[in-house]
Amino acid sequence: MVPTLKDVAERAGVSRSAVSRTFTEGASVSDKMRRRVEKAAGELGYSPNALASSLTTGRTKLIGLVSNNFHNPIFLQVFDLFTRGLQAQGLRPLLVNLTDETDPANSVRMLKQYSVDGVVVASSTLPPGFAKAFRDAGMPAVHSFGRHSSAPEVHVVGIDNVASGRMAAQTLIARGYRNVGFLGGPEMASSTQDRLNGFMDQAAKQHDLSASYSFAEAYTFEAGRREMLRLLETQRAEAYFCGDDVLSIGALSAIADQGLSVPGDIGILGLNDMEMAGWENINLTTIRQPIQQIVASSIELMVAMLDEPDRYPEARLFATEIIERGTLRPILP
Repeated sequence: MVPTLKDVAERAGVSRSAVSRTFTEGASVSDKMRRRVEKAAGELGYSPNALASSLTTGRTKLIGLVSNNFHNPIFLQVFDLFTRGLQAQGLRPLLVNLTDETDPANSVRMLKQYSVDGVVVASSTLPPGFAKAFRDAGMPAVHSFGRHSSAPEVHVVGIDNVASGRMAAQTLIARGYRNVGFLGGPEMASSTQDRLNGFMDQAAKQHDLSASYSFAEAYTFEAGRREMLRLLETQRAEAYFCGDDVLSIGALSAIADQGLSVPGDIGILGLNDMEMAGWENINLTTIRQPIQQIVASSIELMVAMLDEPDRYPEARLFATEIIERGTLRPILP
């Protein structure tokens, strides 16, 4: 039989309310009482029921962790960091898949049913309205990898995608490419739009440069491969900034299938620096997004909001950097 709170109370010779207070965070209980109850609980192998405790405290410690791109390997790293980080804070992540979801109200209803204490939207493609819908429903919300704003309506933690697009164009120009292309993810995704705007803005400043753009259907290997195969049938560019590592890897596959070499025939630049990008058979030159710092900062904000739900929304930006590998030719002297 699984030991109960009543069993602990009888073993310790105290009331059940004393046992409950001992295992309720912030409840008043003397050190002597705490030691007595914890000793009895240890002897019986008792663990407090988290769901029962939530009825007393009014907090479930559940944090909704929602996303919509489970086909991109980068999110395995994101979810690993989030789940371990939240658990280290005594919180319990509730993973929610919003793939193909277009109505924020459906997501709000779902998470209300679980009485989550807060919501982390971990997506660069879901519009800001999703995170705002959670906040408007009274749930503390953080949008990780969201669109930067100087006046955010919810907490946003991520990178400046416009600046990253400019960085990509500058990187290709510095290597002497004069016919460059942007191969982005879904056209309507804010991350795609911002990276494209930065890329084309920087390219327009170079008068002897030709720049084009196209979009993949999703941030996936297959979508990147299909779009690059289509581009190779037309007048291809000398180098492409693929707005995500997984698109880049799909593009590399398509290029190899056509008997072309990288960087000999075509240069490829990615974004994220996921683990696969550094594998020897991929060796992708990419723009590193500091994922670990973004996740840690998001968790820090969520923990702070649990104690201060009305905390004024802020945008936290992290710098990106070029990671040199083998899919672009060297910088010109």
